[in-house]
Amino acid sequence: MNAVVGRDDLLLLTLDTLRYDVARESAAAGLLPHLTARLPGGVWEKRHAPGNFTYASHHAMFAGFLPTPAAPGPHPRLFAARFAGSESTAERTFVFDEPDLVTALAARGYHTACIGGVGFFNKRGALGNVLPGLFAESHWEPEFSVASPTSFEAQVACAERVVAALDADRPLFLFVNASALHQPNWFHLPGATREAGDTRTTHAAALAYIDRHVGRLFDVMRSRRRCFAVVCSDHGTAYGDDGYTGHRLGHESVWTVPYGHFFLEPPA
Repeated sequence: MNAVVGRDDLLLLTLDTLRYDVARESAAAGLLPHLTARLPGGVWEKRHAPGNFTYASHHAMFAGFLPTPAAPGPHPRLFAARFAGSESTAERTFVFDEPDLVTALAARGYHTACIGGVGFFNKRGALGNVLPGLFAESHWEPEFSVASPTSFEAQVACAERVVAALDADRPLFLFVNASALHQPNWFHLPGATREAGDTRTTHAAALAYIDRHVGRLFDVMRSRRRCFAVVCSDHGTAYGDDGYTGHRLGHESVWTVPYGHFFLEPPA
């Protein structure tokens, strides 16, 4: 990562609330052609989330604690704030002295931009400004929210505007928090109703919706130079699993998340 930082653009796309089992099943069923075309081997990596809800998990990720491989470690990290005794900081880790990755990249010449989704990014109060406030540029609109059936395509259009407005020589770190998978998501499944509510099936339909538009995001992020992309969930969510519903709780459906990182090569 010490060679990547300063040379390539960077994308962190969090698919908010995406369950690992739904992501794995959807990929295996061929329902995610654009994502699986980019994922190494066409499969999601099974990892453990650094938090069990959006605010906690993103604070950790911005400090370099991306989801951890679901196997005994330690596992070297891509990014890490300098911390004495860290067992997951290795020679190839990009280590920074700043308190978070966003600030560290800005200090190295990156333009940092946030396109929010769920309420922790809505900038409507003090709490909703904490995470977007790390970035030089941040965007949130009602069209990006969990209540919008067209949230992700609106976020992608915003990303296209961000890239178009940026000096071609300025490296970019773009963060996108995709809200479509978060409850409510019933409206992504044709024929579903508000009364029937959200299920693993509507969750999967929301993921397929994201896949239909993610190619545009990948294309704009590779339009200027090579881009290193991390695509992952920040936490999962329960749909009645063992009696649990939702997240901010310690169930396997919440802690286990899909992850992938890869390069997006510029057009020939």
